[in-house]
This record gives sequence, C-alpha cells and structure tokens, in this order.
Amino acid sequence: MSAEALHSWLAFNQVRGVRWTHIHALLERYGSIEAAWHAPQAAFYQVGLPKQAIEMLLQVRNTYDADVALRHLRQLGVRLLPITEPDYPLLLRQIPDPPFLLYVRGTLQAEDQNALAVVGTRSATEYGKRMTAHLVEPLAKHGVTIVSGLAHGIDSLAHQAALRVGGRTIAVLPCGIDRLYPADQGELAAQIMAHGCLISEFPLGTKAEPHNFPQRNRVISGLSYGVLVVEASERSGALITVDCALEQGREVFAVPGNALSPASSGTNALIRSGATLTTSAADILDALSAARTAAVTSKVAPQPVNYTPENADEACVLRCLQADRARHIDDIVRHSGLPVSRVSAVLTILEVKGVICQVSAQRYSLALAAK
Repeated sequence: MSAEALHSWLAFNQVRGVRWTHIHALLERYGSIEAAWHAPQAAFYQVGLPKQAIEMLLQVRNTYDADVALRHLRQLGVRLLPITEPDYPLLLRQIPDPPFLLYVRGTLQAEDQNALAVVGTRSATEYGKRMTAHLVEPLAKHGVTIVSGLAHGIDSLAHQAALRVGGRTIAVLPCGIDRLYPADQGELAAQIMAHGCLISEFPLGTKAEPHNFPQRNRVISGLSYGVLVVEASERSGALITVDCALEQGREVFAVPGNALSPASSGTNALIRSGATLTTSAADILDALSAARTAAVTSKVAPQPVNYTPENADEACVLRCLQADRARHIDDIVRHSGLPVSRVSAVLTILEVKGVICQVSAQRYSLALAAK
C-alpha cells in the first residue's frame, strides 16, 4: 500500500463519527482512499457524515501530519490494516459496523480466524479462575485463538491460560495502540505480542474513556465465532460483549455457577435466556465446528441478477474471477494490471455487494447465482 493511501486511512481515523459505511460510499464514488480523503466538502454531506464530523474532517485535512504518526507506529512495530486489505479479519469485516482501520501490534495470522472470545468479571473467584483454565487450555491446544480485553480478572486469566499451553491469543484495547489499559499489564501484553497481537481501532494517544469500551467489545465478539462468559454478575460489563455477539449472530456460551453467588448471577441468567450451558471444552468445540461450517456455506452468496460493473476497475477485476475456481489476490493484481491497493478496495466493495466471495485467506471467486 502506498504511503499516500496509509496517510489517508490514518487521517480518516482521526475524525470521530466517520464509519465504514461513509468511506465505502466515498470509495464507490471516487475509486481510491486518497481521492476519497480529498473529496469536495459536498460529497461528505452526500454520504451522510454529520456536520460536526465534516467540520473536524476539514480541520484535520489542513493540520494533520500523518508522517509523524507513521514514524511513531514504525517505532512501536505497529501494522496498519485497513478493511480493504485481504488480511483484514473476515469475521470482523462481516459485522454491521466494522472498524475501517486496525492498528495491530504483534502478528495476526490466518489461523486466528478460528477464534473464541472469553470474557467475565474483573473480580474472579477461585471457581472462576479454575473454570477459565479448565476451558481455555484445551481450546488453545486445539488451535482456537483466544480473544479478550486484557482487563484484570477473567480476561487476563484467559490470555494467560492460552499462553501457558503455547496457544495464540489476541487482546483488543479500549485505547490507542501506544497505550495500555490497564496500565500495569505491560508484562502480559508483551507475552501476547509474542504469541498473537494487540489490536486497537482508536487513534494514537486515545485514552481508555468509558464510551470506548462498548465499541471495543463489539470488536472482541466480531473477531470470534462465539463468546464464552466464564463468570459475571448481572451488572457485569462482560454482558455488553454478549449483546454485541447476539447482534452479530455469534454463539454465546456461559459457565453455570453457584445459584447463591452474585459472581455467577449473570452467567446463570444467560443460560436461562438460551446461552449454551458450558462445562467442558468439548461443548464449545462442537458448536464452533458447526459455526465454521455455516460460515463457509454462507460465503457463497447469491449473485445480484444482471449485475453491471459500476466502473472500469470493477469490470477489470470481475474479468479475472470465476465461480468455480478461487483466485489469489496476487494473481488478480497480475492479470488486472491494477495496483494492489486498488484491487483490494474493489474486492472489498464487490464482496459487500454480494458479487464475489472470499473462499479462503486472500482467495476470491464469483458468488454463485441463487437457484
């Protein structure tokens, strides 16, 4: 990706209120993120950006120095991952309001698509600690990436259990990638970066403010096939992640607890409401296998009838694709003659429209017509 494209993604990310839906509409109209960033003011109104966001965008466009931010990111070893890149997590791309830019510190790998979110109370009991290890360790051994939020209690215990058995784990932050929350989790964060990654969608320097946590929680569930709540009261913030999971169509698992313990009142209520009662890793592995199978099947979306490419780049990319054979993005770039950043953007737009599907990491085919 060109430096100018990275500058544009970073600049959009500085503006509170800009969503992927806005950028997607601008990309359809202007063809590249660079052109979208420099679009006329009227275009921002036309795609639905609020007035306050537009005012801030115009100010950022005149004052923001992306080169300074990029130098800082390189020093931290941070990778920028826009939603148009083929390595962007497929499950996260499919949620209703995906982050359009991820900051990744560590390594994000293809096998991390096989992920489970594990959340719970910050005040874990001995029972909660034992159950976290009992469930997470065998899951991590079976290649399930554990996603959580680095908080004290169940979150940290879940990360630690995965690391203990050599598994992979991802921590999603409610602050900028140059910060930590909680601030005293530096040692655990370093271990996570060595066997997974830290992820944030927030600009550099962003503090862990209260309104960031629900936004962070939707990413925790969005990265995962399901959410496991080990121990939580009825007022636990972990239940916000459950709400996000339900909105995203994810599986919800809950560990039953002592009916007289406030620490398990939330998980017991989840089970009464239909969450999968979970006492062993096998309960989760069976459900995750079914969820993965359903997800693979759902990737073959019906092709819009008589779809007509909206621009020359779409037509060029579509000519490179077939319904019965997946093609790697490098192959598409080579045959189309378009820059890789442009091919990535077009592929994402066509996937959102249901014209194509990603059948595996960085491999695309035409979506099959409905029968």
